[in-house]
Amino acid sequence: MNDLDSLLQSAETEFSAAATPADLENAKARFLGKTGRVTELLKGMAALPVEEKKTRGAEINVVKQRIEAALTARRQALADAELQAQLKAEALDVTLPGRARGQGGLHPVSRSLERIEQIFGSMGFDVADGPEIEEDWYNFTALNTPEDHPARSMHDTFYVEGGMVLRTHTSPIQVRYMEAHQPPIKIIAPGRVYRVDSDATHSPMFHQVEGLWIDENVTFADLKGVFTDFLRRFFERDDLKVRFRPSFFPFTEPSAEIDMSFGEGWLEISGAGQVHPNVLRAVNIDPERYQGFAFGMGIDRLAMLRYGVDDLRLFFENDLRFLRQFA
Repeated sequence: MNDLDSLLQSAETEFSAAATPADLENAKARFLGKTGRVTELLKGMAALPVEEKKTRGAEINVVKQRIEAALTARRQALADAELQAQLKAEALDVTLPGRARGQGGLHPVSRSLERIEQIFGSMGFDVADGPEIEEDWYNFTALNTPEDHPARSMHDTFYVEGGMVLRTHTSPIQVRYMEAHQPPIKIIAPGRVYRVDSDATHSPMFHQVEGLWIDENVTFADLKGVFTDFLRRFFERDDLKVRFRPSFFPFTEPSAEIDMSFGEGWLEISGAGQVHPNVLRAVNIDPERYQGFAFGMGIDRLAMLRYGVDDLRLFFENDLRFLRQFA
């Protein structure tokens, strides 16, 4: 038994010294492999007498079982050590503050649009909508725009197949609404519009809102009152000044550019005027009986002024560092 006891001790020592599963498997091969020491002992029994084979075989099997038990124990110890190391590396400090879940918010242009709709809604204006890919008739002709007007140029307008255009303003919404409704009409028409332009204050796609009020006794004075009240409420400035400068638009007569001032200088904010009689005739509204005003302004520009943004492109780049300021 001395040689078997020495074999067992040697196996236990080598198994204990194995630092990795690969080292342990190499040690196993030296004892239990096809050419391992235990295997060689079992092969050597062939030369022994029958009676001695029984005794010797039983002794070798006992040692073999103990070596296998030592191997299993070491495998488990290595696995436990690996698990502990992994748990230690992935340990969480439960005393640390939790990661806050970010909260989104409305885009500043959407905020401005909601504010515009709320203010005009309080004045009795409804919200109208229409297609962004528009017929030439609605975008130009019905709005008293001559065939040779510069606005029809490819330099300003996106043309698509079939003679259609990407609407250059939301005025076509007004035309479509007047076709389907008789006065009194009191609407705003917000939406996306498209023009061939791009820089810090212009975008090929931008947002516009137009207003229309048609009735029997709607005058330029009503336009001034409505628009001045809107600007002062939108910017929350009772001291805001508004002025109207004579201008020209094909679809209004008389026409005006509207400027505003917080006290230092003037800034153009809108174009407006009394709806041209030809526009009313195009939608079968009697201009001898009904009159009214229309205006149009950029929602993006209003948002830039309200939130102090100096580059229009920031609204469309989706930079979270910029957008988080409005969450």
